[in-house]
This record gives sequence, structure tokens and C-alpha cells, in this order.
Amino acid sequence: LKQQNIVLDHCIVGEPSNPSYIGEEIKVGRRGSLLGSLTLHGTQGHIAYPERADNPMPRLAAVLDRLCNDVLDQGTDIFQPSNLEVTSVDVGNKAHNMLPQSIEVKFGIRYNSLHDFDSLEVLLNQKFDDIHDKLGGRYDVKYTRSGEAFYTKNELLVGLMSNAITKHCGKAPKLSTAGGTSDARFIKNHCPTIEFGLIGATMHKIDEHVNVADIETLANIYHQVIGEYFVGENN
Repeated sequence: LKQQNIVLDHCIVGEPSNPSYIGEEIKVGRRGSLLGSLTLHGTQGHIAYPERADNPMPRLAAVLDRLCNDVLDQGTDIFQPSNLEVTSVDVGNKAHNMLPQSIEVKFGIRYNSLHDFDSLEVLLNQKFDDIHDKLGGRYDVKYTRSGEAFYTKNELLVGLMSNAITKHCGKAPKLSTAGGTSDARFIKNHCPTIEFGLIGATMHKIDEHVNVADIETLANIYHQVIGEYFVGENN
């Protein structure tokens, strides 16, 4: 869009924004995502001669303690607390009598607007440096930046969607930023962006499905929003 000089005024992303029933939530923002891969280096050796090796396992215990137990924040009025989850620990050692040469720890963070990529990387690197200063050893870490946190305050877009949902579902929706990243992260820098779609209860699972009635309701909601949007624009 940017390369072709196409400018959007507003955008509705059809992500499955509803946890339990159609019309439950409008996503007015998303937490950001940062992934990390930490490698703790040691020197391989036999368990009978630990003095000839450098076992990275004690450093692993310290790393896991910091990653799993340190609190990133308490959340905000708009966003839930940020969370860091360790997703994989790979030693690659199948022998019971050998000390590993290295350990890879993979983790992911879903973070709110109190952080950004740079501040989180500084915070994490300080944790790893603290462990290095206390326990020695070598490490390297690589980060993958997936999307920054964002929040959409646009009253026009949110109001149109809320009114349509209330009419067709009989209940006002909740404005939410819960969950992780979405495709809205590619649009939010171009224009105000919200998300509303179907129920996400079975997404990413075997036999993913939705009710036909919910699709019809969603179509009616979209139809009203689009109609009122362009009527208001013409006025």
C-alpha cells in the first residue's frame, strides 16, 4: 500500500475477535510480540571429570528462574500484564554420562504499551549479564521482532462497530486488547484499525469451524457499518 501510495482512512480486520459468542468483543488494540533464542555455551566433558569441562546446566537454572519468575509489569487500564513464556529448552545430549556443550532456550513475550522492542531487549540483556557476572560462562541471544503494541482510540470507527453489534446481537460489545499479535499490526501504522470477526474458540485446532448463523450475523454487522460509514462521509 505504501509503495503504491494507497492511503486508507480506516480499516476493519476480520480476525476472530470473539472468545465465546458473536458480538462479545471488538479488538481496539493488540499486545506486541518479541521472540528470543538464548544459547548458553559450555565445554563438553565426562561427568566423572567435571573439572575438565564447563557444565552450562547451573546457568540454565538461573536463567529459567529469572525468565519465569520476574514480573514484567502489572498491566495498564487498557492492556493486560505483559507475560514471558519459555517454550523450549534444547540440550541435544542423549548420553547420561556426558556434560552438554551448549543449551538453547527459546522464549516469547507478549507485551503491552509499557514496553517496546528496544526497552525489552535492554531489560533481558541486563538479566543475562547479571547471571554471567555471577556464574560466568558465555552466552549469545537472538531476538525476532514480530509486532509492536498498539491502541486505537478512533471514536468514529469504534462507535459505528459498537452500534451495529448492539443492534444485531442485542448486547454492547467489550472493547478489548487481550491476546497476542494479529494481522492488524501490518495496517495500524497506515490508518486507525480495529478488529471484529467470528468466534475464535476452534482457531488453530483440528476441525476448525464456525456456525453459519454467526457468519450471517457478521455479514449484517459489516453491512450496517459500511453503509453508515459512507452515508456519514457523504454528509
